[in-house]
Amino acid sequence: MPESKTATWKDFITLTKTGIVGSNVMTAFLGIWLASKYTGFSIDDHPLRVILAMLGTMFVIAGGTSLNNYIDRDIDKLMPRTRDRPSANGRIPPNQILLVGFIFSIVGTFLLLMTEMMAAVLGLIGLFVYVVFYTMWTKRTTSFNTAVGAISGAMPPLIGWAAVDPGLHPVAWVLFFIMFIWQMPHFFAIGMMRCEDYRNAGVPMLPVVAGFATTKRQMVLYVGVLIPVSLLLYKLGMVYTIGVALLSIGWLAIGIFGFKMKNDLKWARMMFVYSLNYLVLLVILMIGVTVTM
Repeated sequence: MPESKTATWKDFITLTKTGIVGSNVMTAFLGIWLASKYTGFSIDDHPLRVILAMLGTMFVIAGGTSLNNYIDRDIDKLMPRTRDRPSANGRIPPNQILLVGFIFSIVGTFLLLMTEMMAAVLGLIGLFVYVVFYTMWTKRTTSFNTAVGAISGAMPPLIGWAAVDPGLHPVAWVLFFIMFIWQMPHFFAIGMMRCEDYRNAGVPMLPVVAGFATTKRQMVLYVGVLIPVSLLLYKLGMVYTIGVALLSIGWLAIGIFGFKMKNDLKWARMMFVYSLNYLVLLVILMIGVTVTM
């Protein structure tokens, strides 16, 4: 019996990397929400556009992650945390994975096109950067792969904003840069925690090629840069300004504390967990302070 017949619907869902999809859809909604506050767009009066934008973003990202699984199935076999993926262990044949990736990408682009052309264009740019520039090229060749991948990861708030306002207000670009910078220490922390996996698979993540000391300095630098960038949105009010400053300074404090810790992996996990909480709290904070705008 072919291995493909052992695949379940859960295996196909696994291809989409639901954690990545969920966090990116969340930031896409943030873009929609803030755009509605700055443009006067009524979410209540246009629920269909919001739904199309959210679904379109979800499908484009799911398409990208599925194609990522298709391309990375060889190196995923070499890493304990990924070797049981249905793309790596053969439960889903490569041609089916490729088909799923293309279908999701096309459906997502079409849904975004039903909102605004700019949203679809940004979705395609993010998809192309993630699949071609990141997965097919830089992930296997240079430690700058994290920065390249962060470009696509920062696109969802722009996509969400463009679905409401294709002109892309400067605030939309601040959201883009916040998300770009946030991803660097977040993924460097993962790189540290999974350093040996990446080394065995020949993936040149920064901790692999430059060591933990350099990676830690880079992480703290990016967290430090995140503070003034996030404060560019001070017009959201005093509550936002104080809240985001405390969030960012707290992250920076943990980062600096890492230079004194002997257990680098424990510190990396602390940074990783804080980064997740930072993102969720940042989104809640931005939405909360703009409810009455």
